[in-house]
Amino acid sequence: MYFNSVSELFSMSGHGSYVWFSYGVSALVLATLVIIARRRRAAAEQHIRALVRRKDATTSN
Repeated sequence: MYFNSVSELFSMSGHGSYVWFSYGVSALVLATLVIIARRRRAAAEQHIRALVRRKDATTSN
């Protein structure tokens, strides 16, 4: 292991706050992108279902 203790791991010779902040921001951005992608997919699927229902309603007459 590179660090001798957990406190050294978190402090990283005084640079830990920057490193862990960067990891946190990156994780937040990635999580936000996943959430946005899932919402857009759900909206697209709902839109496609509405189009199919509309087409089925017009062709059944």
